[in-house]
Amino acid sequence: MFAKLYDEKIKKWATDICHIVELIVAVAVMIGVVISLIGLIPHVGDLWTNREGTGSLLHFMEQALNIVIGVEFIKMLCRPNSDNVLETIIFLVARHMIVINTTTPLDDLISTVSIVLLCFVRRYLKVSRDKDKEKAMAEKDVSEEKK
Repeated sequence: MFAKLYDEKIKKWATDICHIVELIVAVAVMIGVVISLIGLIPHVGDLWTNREGTGSLLHFMEQALNIVIGVEFIKMLCRPNSDNVLETIIFLVARHMIVINTTTPLDDLISTVSIVLLCFVRRYLKVSRDKDKEKAMAEKDVSEEKK
């Protein structure tokens, strides 16, 4: 009995420490994202100066997508759920498709199919979650009517 209670306290303590470490990492990543965002400002001028070429646009998009992925990563650390994880993966695949210019048509096809599948999985999870909420609400209503 005492060992089980002690074991639960250790698990709770370890879980709390893991959450704190995740938040510390999220803050560190957020600082990096803010620094990168400030560093993106001069690239806007470069983009305007070199607007006839696509190289500056690709470089700008790479920097912007890195920032977006950083933001999604922070969201994933702060609220680890399937939606945030899937959004992060979708942005990673999209970044690969847009920024990497040495892809083959097969790479592009695989990336496109991956994004479509991730969107379907995300949609399926949302529909099943909505059904679970509706079921819980219906059960709650029935239990309130019995009172």
